[in-house]
Amino acid sequence: MSEGLKRDYQIGGEIGRGRYGVVSHSSSRATGEVFAVKTIQKTLLAGDALERECLEKEAKLHQLVAGHPHIVGLRDVYEDDESLHFVLDLCAGPDLFDQVAGRGGPFLEAEAKAVMRPLMEAIAHCHRRGVAHRDIKPDNVLFDAWGQLKLADFGSADWFGDGRPLRGVVGTPYYVAPEVLSGREYGEKVDVWSAGVILYVLLAGIPPFRGDSAVEIFEAVMRANLRFPTRIFLGVSAEAKDLLRRMLCKDVTRRLSAEQVLRHPWMTSGPELI
Repeated sequence: MSEGLKRDYQIGGEIGRGRYGVVSHSSSRATGEVFAVKTIQKTLLAGDALERECLEKEAKLHQLVAGHPHIVGLRDVYEDDESLHFVLDLCAGPDLFDQVAGRGGPFLEAEAKAVMRPLMEAIAHCHRRGVAHRDIKPDNVLFDAWGQLKLADFGSADWFGDGRPLRGVVGTPYYVAPEVLSGREYGEKVDVWSAGVILYVLLAGIPPFRGDSAVEIFEAVMRANLRFPTRIFLGVSAEAKDLLRRMLCKDVTRRLSAEQVLRHPWMTSGPELI
């Protein structure tokens, strides 16, 4: 472990675990403030050039979008021969994946809107800074101790601010956009598609494009045959379904941008969020 990290932080127990590392509880030795430390083992990335490239960009891109109220704060970065360590704001609440799983059914539209507004604000902020997240999914939508939504994990993010297109198949089966799977170049609207899948899941309790394997899911995503089963969507407003059509639009030129999603009537109606 980095000597600098051990000097500055007391490392506690494990909070979570991913493919390439762990997230642990930590506290500042100077102030006592609590944080999370994400430790990524470089050796596990040795055979994956794309993942290693993403890792090298993660700290830089995360710092570029940091400071937004709905993006997890990145406090410090440490590196040693074996690992990279990211000191992050601690989000102690259950993530959106756990909330959806624990719910066992659809969210009310007002509840879904309370998630989608701050999520789209975070995505729009990233896009204004020239950063595409590329792995928007419920697991990466966290909540702090006060219930404030925080977009996390910029390990798959990439820079498009210089006008160049994005490349590479990254993301998660249910949430990945069809243009990513096509192998062609693509743009930041892949994040809007993924957020649209989240909105569908919140309102329906199931993903819009399904299959029994990753291959079948990818095939369903590529077909992009968006349906609103009457039994499930009977009580869902026409405005919500219109927004879903505009976010889950296979034609990227017709798909809304993050800023346009925020201006959609479904997003702007109802009480303002504090």
